[in-house]
Amino acid sequence: MIRTDATWTPAVARIALGVVMLPHGLQKTAGWFGGYGFTNTMHWFTDSMHVPWIFGFAAIVAESLGAIALIAGFATRLAALGVGAVFVTAVAMIHHQFGFFMNWEGSQSGEGVEYFILGLTLVTIVLIHGGGRLSLDRALSSPRAR
Repeated sequence: MIRTDATWTPAVARIALGVVMLPHGLQKTAGWFGGYGFTNTMHWFTDSMHVPWIFGFAAIVAESLGAIALIAGFATRLAALGVGAVFVTAVAMIHHQFGFFMNWEGSQSGEGVEYFILGLTLVTIVLIHGGGRLSLDRALSSPRAR
């Protein structure tokens, strides 16, 4: 599970994915970047969206701890799988109805799926190749893997 390629491509993909996801996780955990913090986010998931608490909690963990794990390259495939699950769920539950494009000009009532396609592409690279260079997974794997 922690075996990884020794190349830079998966490293760039995992770091980019982690850096993009971390602010979303910090919105949900700490209330930073205009977020609502953990308690209010959980209430939004369970009360407004009618998501079972365990799935709301899993989304928050994937976006926060998963993002940190991606940046560090620790349990990289598991972290990418969690972020991918959040993306697929967001598209299926909300964003598919708004079409392809993001809401750049505020003329739509929501965001389209283009961001999620790019994100899922990074997730796929990490799932296939692992954490790549400069990952804790690589450091923890057998010397033969290096």
